[in-house]
Amino acid sequence: MALHATERLALSAIHSPIIFRGDATTAFRDPAAIYHDGWFRLFFTVVKTEAGGKPYARTAWSKSRDLISWSEPVPFTPRDPNRNFCSPGNIVRYGDEWVLCLCTYPRPNGEKYGNATARIWMMRSKDLETWSDPELLRVKGPDVPREKMGRMIDPFLLTDAEEPGKWWCFFKQNGMSRSWSRDLTNWTFAGQTPAGENTCVIRDGDEYVLFHSPANGIGVKRSKDLKQWRDEGLLALGQKSWPWAQGRLTAGFVLDLRINPTAGKALIFFHGSDFPEEDRRGGFDNFASIGLAWSDDLKYWSWPK
Repeated sequence: MALHATERLALSAIHSPIIFRGDATTAFRDPAAIYHDGWFRLFFTVVKTEAGGKPYARTAWSKSRDLISWSEPVPFTPRDPNRNFCSPGNIVRYGDEWVLCLCTYPRPNGEKYGNATARIWMMRSKDLETWSDPELLRVKGPDVPREKMGRMIDPFLLTDAEEPGKWWCFFKQNGMSRSWSRDLTNWTFAGQTPAGENTCVIRDGDEYVLFHSPANGIGVKRSKDLKQWRDEGLLALGQKSWPWAQGRLTAGFVLDLRINPTAGKALIFFHGSDFPEEDRRGGFDNFASIGLAWSDDLKYWSWPK
């Protein structure tokens, strides 16, 4: 049943910070979320290791009314190691459609990580459940051939706070790269900033806040202009006491619902791994779990104890 507009989420009823728990053959990674029409919708990477030991990555969605009960994940990208569509960045409204950005992470020959052909893409939807075929994001400019764009992963789309109709795309290449567009089709490359992967950028007052992933934890930076950033430290949340996140805590996505009457909080979704990525027991293609925490001010965070 949907919550009424005046009814707050019962965060105290959430008894575990874990939304989806990974195991020996499954990893849940790279969450992105949106709240619409009374539903929290979570998009994420699901990695399944099949017989023979070969992992396949796909993008999936799940939804919840209360952040406690989640629907069975629905993969909606192909099972194809030559592409491995994954790492959804965020979901935005453009015209009369929803747009999701994500990346390919090709590992056709058993590579540990996505190879040099990894690129970033977007998909369109009317209902947040049925999605179009992926479209390449030509963020280096329309005249740069696909094979010359370079390896890029982890896109994120953001509207400019000062110029209506101007969009930014952030992506992982030589730090955090950024390009801008007015139609999500024709892009102009605009430079780079030192930062980790899994970029998430939100607006807080008169500043942009960047959440990104260094080697461990969730890094935070702030900027007035998307060019000059100051370091605000590192979020570790409850990693010290979470066995399921001892290997690495990473990929923070912040859904800012502080002014929303139902939520009233900023929610951070992230994933943690039981073991370091190079551990022989796994921690990359398996034993990765999606977690949740929340905040009133983006500085101090709480989670189920």
